[in-house]
Amino acid sequence: MLTADRGKAPAAGRRPANPSPALATACLSGTLEDKLAAAAAAGFGGIEIYEDDLIVSSWSPGRIRQECDHLGLAIHLYQPFHDFEAVPREAFEANLRRAERKFDVLEQLGATTMAVCSTTAAHAVDDDDLAAEQLRTLAERAARRGLRIAYEALAWGRYVNTVEHAWRIVRRADHPALGLCLDSFHVFARGDDPAAIRAVPGAKVFHLQLADAPRLNMDAWEWSEHHRLFPGQGDFDVAGLLGHVLATGYDGPLSVEVFNDVCRQADPRHVAVDAMRSLLSLEETVGAAGPATVRERVRPADLPPAPRLGGHVFTELAVDEISGPVVARVLTALGFTHAGRHRSKPVQLWSQGAARLLLNFAPQRKVAAGTAAVCALAVESADPAGSARRAERLLAPVLPRVRREGEAHLNSVAAPDGTAVFFCRTGGDDNWLDDFAPTGREASPDGLLTGTDHVSLTESVDDFDQAALFYHAVLGLRATRTTTLPAPFGLMHSRAAADPQHHVRINLNTAPLRRGDWSPAVPSPQHIAFTTDDAIAAARAMRALGAPLLTIPGNYYDDLDARLALPQELLAAMRRHSILYDRDQHGEYLHFCTEMIGARIFFEVVQRVGGYSGYGAPNSAAVRMAAHRRRRLTTLRRAPALAGGDHAHDYSLAHLTALSLSPPKLVSAAADAGYRYVGLRMTKVTPHEPHHPLATDPALMRATKVRLAATGIQVLDIELARIPPEADPAEFVRFLEAGAELGARHVITQLPDPDFARKADRCARLCELARPLGLTVDLEFPSWTQTGDLAEAVRVLRAARQPNAGILVDLIHFARSGSSLAELRDLPPEWFHFAHVCDAPAEAPPTQEEVVHAARFERLFPGEGGLDVHGILGALPPGIPYALEIPRATLVAQVGAKEHARLAITAARRHLDAAVRRTGPTEAA
Repeated sequence: MLTADRGKAPAAGRRPANPSPALATACLSGTLEDKLAAAAAAGFGGIEIYEDDLIVSSWSPGRIRQECDHLGLAIHLYQPFHDFEAVPREAFEANLRRAERKFDVLEQLGATTMAVCSTTAAHAVDDDDLAAEQLRTLAERAARRGLRIAYEALAWGRYVNTVEHAWRIVRRADHPALGLCLDSFHVFARGDDPAAIRAVPGAKVFHLQLADAPRLNMDAWEWSEHHRLFPGQGDFDVAGLLGHVLATGYDGPLSVEVFNDVCRQADPRHVAVDAMRSLLSLEETVGAAGPATVRERVRPADLPPAPRLGGHVFTELAVDEISGPVVARVLTALGFTHAGRHRSKPVQLWSQGAARLLLNFAPQRKVAAGTAAVCALAVESADPAGSARRAERLLAPVLPRVRREGEAHLNSVAAPDGTAVFFCRTGGDDNWLDDFAPTGREASPDGLLTGTDHVSLTESVDDFDQAALFYHAVLGLRATRTTTLPAPFGLMHSRAAADPQHHVRINLNTAPLRRGDWSPAVPSPQHIAFTTDDAIAAARAMRALGAPLLTIPGNYYDDLDARLALPQELLAAMRRHSILYDRDQHGEYLHFCTEMIGARIFFEVVQRVGGYSGYGAPNSAAVRMAAHRRRRLTTLRRAPALAGGDHAHDYSLAHLTALSLSPPKLVSAAADAGYRYVGLRMTKVTPHEPHHPLATDPALMRATKVRLAATGIQVLDIELARIPPEADPAEFVRFLEAGAELGARHVITQLPDPDFARKADRCARLCELARPLGLTVDLEFPSWTQTGDLAEAVRVLRAARQPNAGILVDLIHFARSGSSLAELRDLPPEWFHFAHVCDAPAEAPPTQEEVVHAARFERLFPGEGGLDVHGILGALPPGIPYALEIPRATLVAQVGAKEHARLAITAARRHLDAAVRRTGPTEAA
């Protein structure tokens, strides 16, 4: 009989077959169709089908078998079958009936093994003899159909929760169609010794499931459901367990069974790749250090070993015309020299000792305007081509690279977050440094820095474990355990990875819970740490060169003194230069940081004394984060736009530009793109537009205020107090109060009223209501209203005679109304508090309906149309904020409102700030 043959041990002298990779569908999100496609694409040859996946599928079991055959997937296991054994007779009969129906399903699937989990049923009894008898009956019925039963001990099983106990029952049942299903999670969760598995003959291990997890003190079921990880990501010795299982002679599949809150929501294709990558890395580990009898069976034959790494070659930052000069100034103050220019790309090489940075000025779709971000890492490899082959075998996407004749051939792959990872060998005939033309600038003789110590990246909570697995498997780095750090904005998880010689170090950080509204003004910070031989001397010299070093509060040093009793001279020097400190039994660590550069990047300088291999005391990250946020908020309030920038204008994101965004999301979009202000649309102007009722929705008001506080963005204006003939200004009292509560400065009003005396009076009354709240009232004049040009708006203001009245010039309304530039120049400058900026075709649409539609849905970025943008803005007082009101429905539909807001400020800076830099402030004004 087939099942009896499968129960036999391998014949003497016959080597067990090499295990094949399999994946449980429970690992993946999506429908069964999605899961099968993802497993096959990742290279798996088999699957476990989770019962619920089949139940919700529209495919019949027969159709699933056909699809698996087409994809080259064997169905190794159908699971789980719950609460079968050690139950009263009536329940047992019902269970047998249920099992027979599941056997029907297995036959249609073409599967031969069903997993039966140890019972958790309340009506079960603690009777091993009864459990064995009932499992034997089940095995007999399975054997009649050529099927097998794999009995699995759940860590939370009511009576059977260890492999040893499950094996005792299987052995007592004594049936060739009954064996064990081993799950590494259940073994380690109970604290069992995996070496005990060797007591089980390999022929009686019918299936093996592999999972890792962090060590947690919690309910085993909760632990399993929410915290399983792929092998190599957690704290379990999965490699050791696999070695013990294979030593029994087990020759079945190696099946990955992992489920957690991230996997169940992530793209199944990415998760399947992670699963395969972890399995290959696990096989490599066992093949190198497992029992001698199993090494050759499990070692991946086509996986090149990880070549020895020699250190960080360079780190590449994506910059633009705004952030690039800022970063360059800071690098100069840190002692770097602009040493080379790439011969064919807009890339600068900055170096100091063995520390090298590349500034890449090429357009970067994923990098917000005015920011700098790590876009590539390069490591010194003893065999760059071998590193690339290994990465490709581990399913890392190979990045295409355009190079000209004579330029170095650089191998690179993409990390999970999109960062490019280059494998280099400096020197020789194919030297990447030869791609850079020397600038002729001499290096600083001070030699403050000697190299790159580590690169620190902040990952999303979804990518954190995936990134750690990538650097471990692909680069061969050894990852530390995940540590939890206290931070001002909630707990942070941090994990470091380094090669055995500590030449390459990469730190990964994440917030374990998705942040709500209260989050730092610095999103996802990154930093590059450079090495020095003398941190105190380096800090002193860099400060003298004008480096923007981060100031650490005195409380930190008082605590340091209390805890460590350091020499007073050393403590005083560290206090004076804002140097952080840690020590352990191996050595000491001194480090200091710059302020944030380009919104999310900062640099760190570290000195390692002795054998210290960590990254600072646990509280140093919290101290640094609080100091960075404090400085960042101060900078945002004082600087026109981005920290360190020299831009000519303050920009506000008008709500109409991204009206689909709620006020909190609008604030976040403005912060990410580099605006200083937002304008909030608090009233519904047209029937079909979104309504954001800040004045009447306390939750929305609270969320918006929290985002404002967290990001440092300020509210420039609120809109729209539109007062037609039938309206009363008193209706806007709560609207005005809400604006004041948000810190707004200005209120936009429109007066579509043909009666001049009435609208002038109502304008005056609105001003009187707004004045005690510190608000100005700024009259906008759309060309299609009864207050439709500059001249009429001036008449209203002169009649209203209110000190807080003003005029809002919107460029498209000014142009379409035919208003006069000469008149605009002659008006009192105190009337103008900000302007609405956009562009549009020079020729107006032929009908009023089309004019209205274009103004609400089809504006252009400054410089893209034919309006006299510079002429109109030049007639206004210099220094007023520019509110970008650029509704563009088609573009928003294509790229999203947030990206549209970023593109708007990028275009405005390019067209407007560049003009100021060319002509000078006076001429531009």
